[in-house]
Amino acid sequence: MARTRRPVVEGWFTGDTVPDGEFRLLATRCPACAAVFFPRVDDVCRNPDCAGDGPLDELPLPPRGRVWSYTDGRYRPPLPYVSDPDVPWEPYVLLAVELAAEGMVVLGQAAPGVRTADLAVGMEVEVVPGVLNEDAAHTWTTWHWRPVRTTEDRA
Repeated sequence: MARTRRPVVEGWFTGDTVPDGEFRLLATRCPACAAVFFPRVDDVCRNPDCAGDGPLDELPLPPRGRVWSYTDGRYRPPLPYVSDPDVPWEPYVLLAVELAAEGMVVLGQAAPGVRTADLAVGMEVEVVPGVLNEDAAHTWTTWHWRPVRTTEDRA
């Protein structure tokens, strides 16, 4: 039986691609004041200075940003976090990525294999599809950040 792919939260990112071929996080923008929101807001602008009251427009966020901060999670979080206590805990890296044009910082896990030693504040990273969890029937998808490879890295 094939696993079905399900996003962790509907509407927060594209399926696997968008028309230009890139995976993107999906935000919303207020047409009245141009404020951008991620996670998306679909009902009303949260900007207290905005006089607009209409629907918000969907906005694919840029696929790249710069590391604003990062850290690693070396311990299993307490309840209500759900994890299998019989599976050994695997540390993970969490990044705060600045999207300068939108004036925001977006959090997310690093792609598998990325360690804190691989990162530096200010380095360019890109958003990629990731797997949060799998069982026999489903694969729950999410997003990850990974360093952008430069031409020197590929040599």
